Amino acid sequence: MKITVVQSRFKVADFAFNLKQVFEKLEKIQTEVIIFPQYDLVNCGGKDLILDERAGKREGDFYEKIAARVGEKYVFIGDVLFHSGEFVEPDEYGLYDVKGKKIYVSDTFEDDVECDLYILAHNRYYAMYSIEEFMDSIDPHCDFVCVNGVGMADENIYCGASFAKNADGKLVYQAPLCEESVETINFSKSIEPHFEPVEQQIIDVITFALREYCENTGFKKVTLGLSGGIDSALTAALAVDAIGKENVFGVLMPSMFSSQGSVDDALALANNLGIKTTKHLITPLFDEFISDIAKVRKNDLAEENLQARLRGLILMFYSNRENYLLLSTGNKSESAMGYGTLYGDLCGGLNLICDLTKTNVYKVANYINRNGEIIPQATIDKAPSAELRPNQKDQDSLPEYAILDDIIEMYLEQNMQIDEIAKKYNRDLVKDTVRRIHRAQFKRKQCCLGVRLTEKSFLNGINLPIVQGLY
Repeated sequence: MKITVVQSRFKVADFAFNLKQVFEKLEKIQTEVIIFPQYDLVNCGGKDLILDERAGKREGDFYEKIAARVGEKYVFIGDVLFHSGEFVEPDEYGLYDVKGKKIYVSDTFEDDVECDLYILAHNRYYAMYSIEEFMDSIDPHCDFVCVNGVGMADENIYCGASFAKNADGKLVYQAPLCEESVETINFSKSIEPHFEPVEQQIIDVITFALREYCENTGFKKVTLGLSGGIDSALTAALAVDAIGKENVFGVLMPSMFSSQGSVDDALALANNLGIKTTKHLITPLFDEFISDIAKVRKNDLAEENLQARLRGLILMFYSNRENYLLLSTGNKSESAMGYGTLYGDLCGGLNLICDLTKTNVYKVANYINRNGEIIPQATIDKAPSAELRPNQKDQDSLPEYAILDDIIEMYLEQNMQIDEIAKKYNRDLVKDTVRRIHRAQFKRKQCCLGVRLTEKSFLNGINLPIVQGLY
């Protein structure tokens, strides 16, 4: 009995697209048993669309049309089996009889099921390091297939990486990340597992997400502010990788506090990437606002935020006027600390790096430069700064990023308590960092959609109250 695994794309609630995907694959595959990923709304990130009667009817029609097309093949669409124009029901033990073979389908792995083939049909979102860990955790005593779809469901990126093992626990099939794959499985021929470096995985997932977002929402081009800093540089490089240099537009908006080095770095990046840019000085706008509205200079936080909001105003204008998708460029470390301005640098329709700590931003940037300079080395080497006041540095108001990011990951990712973290770092620093994480929740609630890259992302997996009295 030959089995083909189909790692196919899907679009949430786009049943016409999904049906076309299935039909195109069915026409080309000749094996007796074909395994597709889940296509139902629940497993494709449909959220409350599952309560929509119209969506439910469309989903039912989707399955009926597949049933009418499969013929004599045995076709699994997730946990639903079709054969001879009908839905096939499992026996009392949940087992399907397919040509004398017992097949079990589930959305979780249970190691006590007696069957000939175990199909794990559950679309898994991408999280750093989880692919390797999950694959290693599966030790079947029968032939085993894990099938995962490829698609974007808001913040969750279903990245594929389907795989199969034989009854001896040997890997026999491994599908790529964020790409479609159709392969007939030979359970007697083992292969060596292959994983790209995590930096490459991050690049693949983010660029796939941006392409999917643009395709699903109709955007053709993106814009972003180029400050000469590492976050906007990485975002621009990822956008060019995803949709091409001709579709990325950079806006330079220096102020009276911007260094010439930052302007030069932004222009060098644009030149390396081959993207078009424009430059608008915000100082005249700032001076006019102070003169007409504020009446007096105080050199305070309000004036720092005003600069960020003037930049956001310019970027949103380009987004509206030219129908560009505005990419926000804040990272996870800044988000955790509330180090960003509402309606300023937090403006945007999509954030590609919001689930990367500053430490990981640098890792990915250096990886991109592994074969030659794309992101200017000066951008990587200089101390991070928002440049909203003279000689400002991020570390004026934030801990050193290596320490900050470690505390953030221990508290959020590893669920470690303050007492545990304080065994490694100064207790007052740890307490203040945790307090700031909680106090910044009101800002994160107003941030744009982003790409989830960890199990405990501010986009999903972390749900902190805004109004609370503990921190």
